Amino acid sequence: MTLHRAPQQPLHPALRLALARCRTLVVEGPDGIGRGALIAELARQGFLVRRASGPLHHVDPTQPYRELLAAPGRLAVDGSLVHELVYGPLRRGRSRVTWIQALDFAEAVAERDGAVLHVTGARDDAEAVEGYERALGTLGQHVPVITLDARSVGLPVRGPAHTSAGDLRRPPGS
Repeated sequence: MTLHRAPQQPLHPALRLALARCRTLVVEGPDGIGRGALIAELARQGFLVRRASGPLHHVDPTQPYRELLAAPGRLAVDGSLVHELVYGPLRRGRSRVTWIQALDFAEAVAERDGAVLHVTGARDDAEAVEGYERALGTLGQHVPVITLDARSVGLPVRGPAHTSAGDLRRPPGS
């Protein structure tokens, strides 16, 4: 699957900014967005693509992600930690990822000249949308968060999309 853009059409400005500024991108987004095309585009742009295998570790869910961040060069991680922060409480009553673990991970991504690439646009319930806003607002104090509407970069989306502008929020002092 490729991003559906005409050859003469440039990449979305927020994505182009991320490609220019970041050595590490962690791709996150709600259920219903086909992130595979974005991951494939990052690979074409020279990013090594990695995904933590299997379910989250029961004692230290961030361990596989820390190991992935040890790879050299440009790295794209198909993430799930923010997804767990959002959907864990909604589906199981609690997240398997603690805020301390999530903040440590965010700082490790930032130290690797990275950002969280938050893909929006899937039809999702208001609680999940609020959960992402809250989680990424908190993590955004420790790592840049780049928000892209899935439709603006040609990703498949199930259901009507909510609107989200592409922006780059830098942590204070950056």
